[in-house]
Amino acid sequence: MIGIIDYGAGNLKSVQNALTHLGIDWRMAEKPADFGGCDGLILPGVGSFGAAMDRLYASGLAGPIRDWAAGDRPLLGICLGLQLLFEESEESPGVQGLGVFSGRFRRFPDDMGLKVPHIGWNSLSIRKTEGIFRDVKQGACCYFVHSYYLEPDGTDLAALCEYGLPFGAAVERGRVGACQFHPEKSGETGLAILRRFAEICKEGGR
Repeated sequence: MIGIIDYGAGNLKSVQNALTHLGIDWRMAEKPADFGGCDGLILPGVGSFGAAMDRLYASGLAGPIRDWAAGDRPLLGICLGLQLLFEESEESPGVQGLGVFSGRFRRFPDDMGLKVPHIGWNSLSIRKTEGIFRDVKQGACCYFVHSYYLEPDGTDLAALCEYGLPFGAAVERGRVGACQFHPEKSGETGLAILRRFAEICKEGGR
């Protein structure tokens, strides 16, 4: 069973539809007690970094998510969900993220001659091939929608992408990972990632 964390800032329906299409059991997790019995959690999200963190704290979910990740239990962040797992973002100065991963998000520069936000399909340069990307081919394309990017450094980087400059497209450490792109909107490549995450959950999520 995978819990989809609902804190009022998620692309929930598309995630639900993708899991249902794959035959993966899921349920909504609106409060910490809902984590019980789950083999893995998905942290989706769209919108503002600061507002999302406020909702996570208001709902009492921030601490339990940190604890879940600290226990190396399967967790997958998606889009804003990736950013929330880090320490901070230029979007919301002074707001502390969950701090599961080290790093800071910056806004794409307006002087690159490219539209911001970055919206569309881009290819991945995969660094880690044994986790959620095990069944994904090098150079596969995924769908992105974001204005803030992760600087491409650190041992936790699982995949890179480029949009005027290189940036981190995904991170992974143990059974905790996250994607800047939307796997639930990325066709067969995204479904392969979600299917693999479900397998990781079954390999001992509890």
